[in-house]
Amino acid sequence: NHEPKKLNSREPKATFRKYLYMNLSRGTGFIELYIKPGQLAAFKAGMAGFVERTKSEKGCVHYAFSSDGDTVHCREGYDDAAAMLAHLDNVGALLGEALKIADITRLEVHGPAAEIDKLRGPLAGLKPQFFLLEPGGIRR
Repeated sequence: NHEPKKLNSREPKATFRKYLYMNLSRGTGFIELYIKPGQLAAFKAGMAGFVERTKSEKGCVHYAFSSDGDTVHCREGYDDAAAMLAHLDNVGALLGEALKIADITRLEVHGPAAEIDKLRGPLAGLKPQFFLLEPGGIRR
């Protein structure tokens, strides 16, 4: 469970605020894929492999696929840039196979500026659009 912990009476408020900020400021990724004609069943069959490989990643806080016709989305969240890069290493071979039957039509990466800066170089070949997290968000 990745919900913010409850404030312990022995814990300073500043510690809790820092913890809460870290929970609100994780990086997320959004990938939109167009599945080539006649390949949707094969792509969906391969999604389970991505999920299974991702289950072992300590820095991944959420990971799921959704679809509408020949468009598939993958939404994912990570503790930090290092966790996102570790994920790409972990699923690299699977992604290579998937991209034989699908094209990335959109890739978004959202997160704090310091973490985004760590991803710009390594992700450049995928041509993502980077979004910097603005202060003041909430999480319920």
